[in-house]
Amino acid sequence: MNRVKYTLQEVKSTSDDRAFFDVVDRIYAGNPCWVRPTDDSVRKIFNPKSNALFNGGEAIRWIARNPEGEVVGRIAAFYNREQAALEEQPTGGCGFFEAIDDQELANLLFDAAREWLRARGMEAMDGPINFGSRDSFWGLLVEGFEFQPLFENPYNPPYYRALFENYGFQNYFNQHTYLRELREGLFSDSVYERVKRLQETPGYRFSYISKKNLDALTEDFRTVYNKAWANFSGVKAMSKEQAGKIMNSLRPIIDEKLIYFAYYNDEPIGFFIMIPDLNRIIGRFNGRLNWWDKLRLMWALKVSRKADRVFGLTFGVAPEYHGKGIESGMIYAFEQQVQSLPYKSLELAWVGDFNPVMMRMVENYVCAKKHKMHTTYRYLFDRTKEFKRCPSLRRKRGNNE
Repeated sequence: MNRVKYTLQEVKSTSDDRAFFDVVDRIYAGNPCWVRPTDDSVRKIFNPKSNALFNGGEAIRWIARNPEGEVVGRIAAFYNREQAALEEQPTGGCGFFEAIDDQELANLLFDAAREWLRARGMEAMDGPINFGSRDSFWGLLVEGFEFQPLFENPYNPPYYRALFENYGFQNYFNQHTYLRELREGLFSDSVYERVKRLQETPGYRFSYISKKNLDALTEDFRTVYNKAWANFSGVKAMSKEQAGKIMNSLRPIIDEKLIYFAYYNDEPIGFFIMIPDLNRIIGRFNGRLNWWDKLRLMWALKVSRKADRVFGLTFGVAPEYHGKGIESGMIYAFEQQVQSLPYKSLELAWVGDFNPVMMRMVENYVCAKKHKMHTTYRYLFDRTKEFKRCPSLRRKRGNNE
């Protein structure tokens, strides 16, 4: 009689929830690069009160135990019908996958996610992804294991790639993280010439922000975002409410000299939003973030200045100003402040290979180099169906860019 190697258990109780989080201590024991995300940042993703995707969607979590009762793996599955309908076939997701190096265990976890999604009308699943925005907990690390991850950017052991691909997941797209040192002299001569021309052209202005003007800057951000991104297929225009939520979420950790705007004749034409990378600090908290830890975090950020790395969240330039070096103008303005700041490097995450325009901007105008790579995989339930990679980001018909 064959002995059952692993058993699967849905997360329902408080003890199950604790086990779901604490399995990472087993997986990453002794790994100096690993930084445990705060439990609360993950837990709120699975709370219908804090995650709007539960409106029209569901999520489930499992843990897996070995015959000795030890937790050796976990996975979550989720879908939102509105998002699922945007794909060629209804597509859900799986994520927050962790497991010891055993294909049989991985298959058990992936099977559970697949069958749960299939029963709810899904025909494919992406993974490992987030039941939320793409800017956190999205993709599998496939290059850059020797580097510490950015805040809420995925980190995993190298063997996870084989677990996913052996199961049948296929590469839907890659996400690049770029690295740039924070010192002068890294631009090419041609970029410096562009910056000089912009500085000498009346009307252009590049400046960091003041928190006192955050409400007005939020509208400037929304204006540029909607010009820069809303003209791409599959990207919705940002509302005032959405822009406000983004800025308010950043407010506690904002360093004014890390957020830059570009203007022409006082009209906003570009933004570059950066924050101190919290992973330089939160590793010592081991997943906790109670009121005392929050005080410690603020002290480390604002007083002792322990964060020496900058996380480039997003940047955008109005399309009519593409090719003029606006990105270079903003990063050059930042460089002028670097000597008075504690930061040594800048990393820009989540530049998809389906967006070659953005890749060229980062490489040619920001002068950053590829540093890490994550892969978003897709698994089609109908194994006879033709697999197609994510199409390149294209502007909506009628836009001349």
